[in-house]
Amino acid sequence: MTSLPAKHDALGNGELRDGMGADSPSDLVDREEGGGGEKVREYADIIKHGQQQNQLSLSQVKTTEQSTDDSDEQIQGEPSGPPQHAGFWDHSMINVRMHVMKLWARDVLILFIAIILVLSCFEAVFFHIPANLKKLTVFVVDFDGKLEPFTGGVPVIGPQIVESTEAIAKSDKPRLGYVTMPPSNFNNDPIAVRQAIYDFKAYAAIIVNANATALLRQAIEQGNSSYDPNGAVQTIYVSARDSSTIPTYVVPYLGALEKAMVSQIGASWVRSVMQNTSLTPETIAQAPQALSPAIGFTSIDLRPFGPATAAPWVSIGLIYLIIIAFFSFSFFLPIHLKYIQPRGHPPLHFHQLIIWRWIATVAAYLLFSLAYSLVPLAFQIPLSSPSATPTEPSRNPNAYGKGTFLVYWMVNWVGMAALGLACENVAMLLGQPWTAIWLIFWVITNVSTAFFSIDISPAFFKWGYAWPLYH
Repeated sequence: MTSLPAKHDALGNGELRDGMGADSPSDLVDREEGGGGEKVREYADIIKHGQQQNQLSLSQVKTTEQSTDDSDEQIQGEPSGPPQHAGFWDHSMINVRMHVMKLWARDVLILFIAIILVLSCFEAVFFHIPANLKKLTVFVVDFDGKLEPFTGGVPVIGPQIVESTEAIAKSDKPRLGYVTMPPSNFNNDPIAVRQAIYDFKAYAAIIVNANATALLRQAIEQGNSSYDPNGAVQTIYVSARDSSTIPTYVVPYLGALEKAMVSQIGASWVRSVMQNTSLTPETIAQAPQALSPAIGFTSIDLRPFGPATAAPWVSIGLIYLIIIAFFSFSFFLPIHLKYIQPRGHPPLHFHQLIIWRWIATVAAYLLFSLAYSLVPLAFQIPLSSPSATPTEPSRNPNAYGKGTFLVYWMVNWVGMAALGLACENVAMLLGQPWTAIWLIFWVITNVSTAFFSIDISPAFFKWGYAWPLYH
């Protein structure tokens, strides 16, 4: 009786079916006479249940084998080798063709709208330039006859220039933003006016020298042949501040004002001299320049823009800075993803992956910005020249002397980090292919606000002051 449970276990697993032969549960009952009939019947029921389970398992196996045979027959019925190709207009391609067409039309529409919006943003920078030229501030400072020892006579040059610029400032025509400033605002020091222009307090300044009228009168009365008309008025600007706006708008408008003032003041001065009967023709002939043109302007560019090889690095070269920062993302992405692919190690926490990517990206930008900074150095752009006084004209001085290259490198590094981390974050949020639209947006908006003066752009572009390339 002790062997029955073992036989039941074997039958339950389908392993001793052949060893039991053809004995039925009733035969087992008959064999166990006088040995506890109830217990035998209990074991017989268990064995019968096990046989039923085995028969069910066999039927399932046969069904599975039959389905496998059917699958084999189906596979054998299919042609072997690569799949058969179909033509574009084949009837079997109708569903996928319609699906692809819808996706194509959707993406074309999105790109169409994006191109219009982004390029409109670029073109809009120039939309109100004539009306906004008045935002290019020009200080008009009249020292004529207001500083010792030139306070004796009645000034002629200074008041006429101030009157003319104030009249221009009230007109509706395209003009610069002429603002009359009293000398006291600069401690009665013309050099302080130059310092203000160097510090970007205004785009330019017109300084009427304190001795402008006094020297003119002395030249015409004494026949001073050494009189220089250009010593009467100075125009001060810094073309290196904005290599586009200053030469394109400020300098031409100042030149037009100069011609108008020379003509106007010259005509009134000739009439005044002709009415002065105390002047002899011989005296006037000794200093003809004191009669005509009488006055002139001296243009002083405190920091001329140059050399010519520097032009790309303050314009198109800055676009390269964005592109380098953007495309480094695709190079490093497969490397970063190894942290979250569980191949012999557990995946890294997501927030730690983000921190690692930021640190690794900024560290890479340190070397990329060095490579970027070495190129202009290789083409002999001066990055180690001595500094110069800000109130005197100087060509290609460096504010930090021999340390200028290090400062230039750090500025490029910070700029690349600001540009690149924005691309990194957007790429993680949007993914492909939307990062391509982001790159177009990022380049155009930075170019629009960095290459062209925001002061003369529509007010909409005030956000450009926060964009990395502007700085």
